[in-house]
Amino acid sequence: MKLRELFEGVVPAFSKSGSKTTRKYKCTSGARKGRIVAKASTCSAPKNVKASVGLKRTKAKKGSTMGVKARRTKRANPASVRAAKSNRAMKRRSRRRSRI
Repeated sequence: MKLRELFEGVVPAFSKSGSKTTRKYKCTSGARKGRIVAKASTCSAPKNVKASVGLKRTKAKKGSTMGVKARRTKRANPASVRAAKSNRAMKRRSRRRSRI
């Protein structure tokens, strides 16, 4: 476990940005728990209420369409596949370290 994880409530993760795989952070506490964000400081930042209301409205209207497109991207886009493999490998590595 790293110091950053103790103080900021984040774990490193990989995500895709366009056609590239980039290193980001997964929030482990707070209002954005479980979300992958670009900067660790975003996890503890105050919520943008207008944006969250807009996303709720969009998900209510187009949620199933968004889900279908996201699943297709995650299956077919090479950057998404690479990110998923990297995250699985990182999870296995951290699990092995914690047993020692």
